[in-house]
Amino acid sequence: MTMRRRNPIVQLLLIAVACALGLGSRRFGRLLPGLVAAYAGDTLWALAAFLGFGLILPRAQIRTVAAMAMAASVAVELSQLYHAPWIEAIRRTTLGGLILGFDFVWSDLACYAVGVGLGVMGESLWDLASGWRDRPGRPT
Repeated sequence: MTMRRRNPIVQLLLIAVACALGLGSRRFGRLLPGLVAAYAGDTLWALAAFLGFGLILPRAQIRTVAAMAMAASVAVELSQLYHAPWIEAIRRTTLGGLILGFDFVWSDLACYAVGVGLGVMGESLWDLASGWRDRPGRPT
């Protein structure tokens, strides 16, 4: 059975774009519509997680990558309920704050679902456009 392999260079470029847009949405949020400014960062964070798992697991099925990205996103959000000194020290660093966040917010879970959903849609559309789904032996 032939499995499609995700291109690591494309994955890295897409992760970089998602991160740049996410950081930009925070930095220039005052210039964006309120809804975009409020939710784009978390949505793009989850999209970057989806792309990251796709990079690490280049032959995994889309649903596997999506499940892992969603599980990781929810785990990070739930970790924001935990405020031990050691994890707060990590959160105070720039990278730690960007990755782990600070406060649990229910709406972030919806943003993560949208971000992972965008990844699933994008990859599915790419597969469709490239004719991958029509190839014999492609797993469903």
